Parts: sequence; structure tokens; C-alpha cells
Amino acid sequence: MLEIALTVNGVHRGARAPARRLLSDLLRHDLGLTGTHVGCEHGVCGCCTVLMDGEPVRSCLTLAATARGHEITTVEGLAGPDGGLSPVQRAFQECHGLQCGFCTPGFLCTVTALLRDNPDPTEDEVIEGISGNLCRCTGYQNIVKAVHRAAEITRES
Repeated sequence: MLEIALTVNGVHRGARAPARRLLSDLLRHDLGLTGTHVGCEHGVCGCCTVLMDGEPVRSCLTLAATARGHEITTVEGLAGPDGGLSPVQRAFQECHGLQCGFCTPGFLCTVTALLRDNPDPTEDEVIEGISGNLCRCTGYQNIVKAVHRAAEITRES
């Protein structure tokens, strides 16, 4: 068993876990943060995407031990300090960028990083930016709209 100390959503956390524990399992089972979803368990669908030091990573492919000492942001950590929705969360809500919601946490984390790096993406840049996340319900049209709306909300604030 390894001691794994990391910062999750701004809070220093620790857990004891086997060396082969995946970050997704550590977050969900050891730390109780069930917002991170596990879909394909092969890194293809993007449902398990979280931010490690601000960069999107597939938590189902990342060993928890490699996250030691890093800052992890899950979907639970995207809200503002006052608990209000982030611009990305708000835009997904406004634009109906989700249906069943299973893929949504991964999209929210991915889009948060995308807009941090490119605050005014073109349509092609949005499509490329979300291409690593799969949704079986929406057809992506409202997700793309939500990304543009999130960029707009961010510019307005």
C-alpha cells in the first residue's frame, strides 16, 4: 500500500492505496468524489477526464501514485468559490449541452482547459478540442454551442 497525498479541488487529501490503483478509482472509491465517471476504461471515451495541474488527463489510465503532489480538479471542483456554476457549467446548462449526463463531467473538464488556453476558439478549434470526448446522446450540436457560449460568458465577466 502506498500513501498518496495530493490536492483535490483545492483541498489537501491523502489515501492509502495499492500501487496499481487508478486515479479514477482513488477519486471515486477512496475519496468519495463520484462526479468523475468511468466509461470505457480504455481512455477512449473521455468520461473520466479530470485536470491534473490544469491539464486534461484520463483518470482511468493514470495511476493514482503518479498524481502524488499534484493538483487535481474534478467536476466537483469547477464551481466558483461561492458555489456558483462556472462559465462552462452555466453554458452547458443554458445550451442544453447534455442529455443523460454521463459524459458531461469529462466534457466540462476538457472544455475548461480548452477555453483557458484558447478563450475564443473557432468552430473547427472547438470540434478539435472536444474530439477526445464521446457522447452517445446529444449529437454534439448543443455541446459545441455550449463551448461558444462559455467563451462568451467568460468574456462578459
